[in-house]
Amino acid sequence: MVNPQDATRWERRTPHAILMLLGLASLIASATASLFGVHTPTWLIVQAVLVLAVGSWSWWWTIAHPHWRRDPDRMAIHFAGRSIVAFILTWINPFFGIYAWVGYLDLGELKHPARRRLGMFAVAVTLAGSQSGGFPIAGVLQGAIFLVLLAVNIGLVLLLDHLQAQIRRRTEEQVAMIEQLGRLNEDLESAARENAELHKTVVEQAREAGILDERQRLAREIHDTIAQSLAGALAQLQAVQSSGEPNARVERATALVRSALGDARRSVLDLSPEPLSSTGLAEAVMTLVEEWRGDHSPQARVIVTGNVRALHPEVEATVLRVAQEALANVGKHADADRVGVTLTYDTDQVVLDVRDDGSGFDPAGDVGSTSFGLRGMRQRADRLNGILNLETCPGSGTAISLHLPALPKEAA
Repeated sequence: MVNPQDATRWERRTPHAILMLLGLASLIASATASLFGVHTPTWLIVQAVLVLAVGSWSWWWTIAHPHWRRDPDRMAIHFAGRSIVAFILTWINPFFGIYAWVGYLDLGELKHPARRRLGMFAVAVTLAGSQSGGFPIAGVLQGAIFLVLLAVNIGLVLLLDHLQAQIRRRTEEQVAMIEQLGRLNEDLESAARENAELHKTVVEQAREAGILDERQRLAREIHDTIAQSLAGALAQLQAVQSSGEPNARVERATALVRSALGDARRSVLDLSPEPLSSTGLAEAVMTLVEEWRGDHSPQARVIVTGNVRALHPEVEATVLRVAQEALANVGKHADADRVGVTLTYDTDQVVLDVRDDGSGFDPAGDVGSTSFGLRGMRQRADRLNGILNLETCPGSGTAISLHLPALPKEAA
């Protein structure tokens, strides 16, 4: 495989090599001038003038102006002038065929097919004449030898031209491949920079999403625990003002405030709700309903069905928080007489149903700031790939149904 750099280096050295061959041919022609009867001072001066002329001609067109070698028209003029002088020198002394041979090296500069064929013929004629004994052709035998050598030279030059064309084509292909590889490397570098920027953006978005998710989690925890407990404490303390038994009320308010403080600590540390730290989900729900019933007038009943078992802590915490929020909404808004809580353990899911016979509401209407509780319950369900259904209408009570995957306690 041809190295494009080696090919370029050879092209740069060719003009100097041609001048060296001209010098070598001149020395041999001077030494053999007597054999051809051109050793007189006149002939020697003519040879010297022609050698200097053709040497200067090549130097001017190729070395003094190297960029001209990329101009096919200029190179055609250079080739024609040098070939004419080479033919004249070979006529004077056949050994100048050593220099005439260099025409083969510059055939690649003749881009036009007709020019190249004419150049091939001119070089072949000059060399055949040199090889057959020189010009002019004397006798039938020399003429026959001349024609045979002309055919051989034309065949050789065609072969050489074919090889040069292959080399030139391979060189151009390699140059094009190198340029393509360069563009691919630039594209890869550009893609790497874009990927780095994209990775940076994704990391930043993930960090922001994590912050937002944590804020939503804390908001739900605070709303479902601290706010509810403090609201109960406020109700108890307000009752103290009009009650004849303030001690029990104060004790209840103190317990609620203490519970609120504990919930705040657990919310920050992302721990399970306090009722779940010592009991299972079913017991925690029953305790929640019992405590809620102690603070509210509606009758409340809880039913647990299915195979009661320990579930993933986040699943149990979500069920308990939704139950707590649903009961809080009943106490605030429903004006209900009866409340039913059902906890169902199925094979692949756990279901919580909270129903009341209260006033209900229009779910499509504007419920203002009180909608945070319902939105928080939906966010909790979505976080575990669960479903929260709401059935209500004005005057027909409200039913909330939570369906979560029954992930086992040891699930990752």
